[in-house]
Amino acid sequence: MRVKELVGKEVLSSDVKIIGKVYEVIFDEETFEITDLVIKKTGFSEQIRDSENVVPVELVKTIGDKVLLKSDDDI
Repeated sequence: MRVKELVGKEVLSSDVKIIGKVYEVIFDEETFEITDLVIKKTGFSEQIRDSENVVPVELVKTIGDKVLLKSDDDI
């Protein structure tokens, strides 16, 4: 998957609730491996205040049409 295909995908929590969209991808400059995803929350109230979270790629369960995060059971 290309980085540009990942940016903009909806991110779902482990209980399948939308928590935002991938805003930016952070990668290791030496290995070019993705290390983190910057998630920007969606919705009107979230646009008013700073609403970005950095999620380590280890917490991602699957990437398809949407990005699904792992549950506590998966960690």
